[in-house]
Amino acid sequence: MPTSAPRPILIVKTGDTLDTLRPNIGDFEHWIETGLTAGAGEGSGDKADPANAHQPPPIQVLDARHASPLPGPETLAGVVITGSHAMVSDREAWSEALVPWLARLVAQGTPVLGICYGHQLLAHALGGEVGYHPGGLELGTVPITLTPEAQADTLFAQLPSQWNAQVVHAQSVRALPPGAVRLAGNAHEPHQAYRIGANAWGVQFHPEFSLAAMQGYVQHLAATLPAGHTPPRVQETPQACSLLGRFAQLCGSAPRPH
Repeated sequence: MPTSAPRPILIVKTGDTLDTLRPNIGDFEHWIETGLTAGAGEGSGDKADPANAHQPPPIQVLDARHASPLPGPETLAGVVITGSHAMVSDREAWSEALVPWLARLVAQGTPVLGICYGHQLLAHALGGEVGYHPGGLELGTVPITLTPEAQADTLFAQLPSQWNAQVVHAQSVRALPPGAVRLAGNAHEPHQAYRIGANAWGVQFHPEFSLAAMQGYVQHLAATLPAGHTPPRVQETPQACSLLGRFAQLCGSAPRPH
């Protein structure tokens, strides 16, 4: 009998990385795809019979800034919304067009992961508040602390209570959407991660950033730091990066929305 094509994970591109980084290490969607495919086939399926093991879903990219139809939830294994140099509070038309679609994805249980801009846009779509952080820019490798609620969360439960992540953001989720569960924060940003519904997550940090990517942003923004502030030191963030592969596993095993 013919089998239907596997549903893809859709990377929704909302911006481009720095011109200085793109020629050498690629763009946001490339970094995310690398993370999704790293370990995506581990920890699921039948290890005794590899033929029955879950295969990682294929990956597609849609640039939200260009007019194109948004696929129905029933056609997707999951969605990742990238970061951007745009600001959610500017309410650009292409960005606002994603709002009802994101709300529909969450309502139907499609796995969703919003990263930085995507984290903020997801919160905005579900009734949260997004704006400039009163503490200004958060930049570099920073500590992340999980909340007690994260211990039972399907995406975060395998992580230790504290670890490091890469960040670069001036805006943040100032108030979570109604019903959202806060999963992680730090001294600067209490809403580093949250879950809304059963299968939708927002992360203010960048699980897709390599050390080279973070170093590039620190170098680019060093001149904008307040007088007397030295550029932050950066380091590898394996725990944060592991979230992408785990999200891909969830996409491969989540029930199909109707």
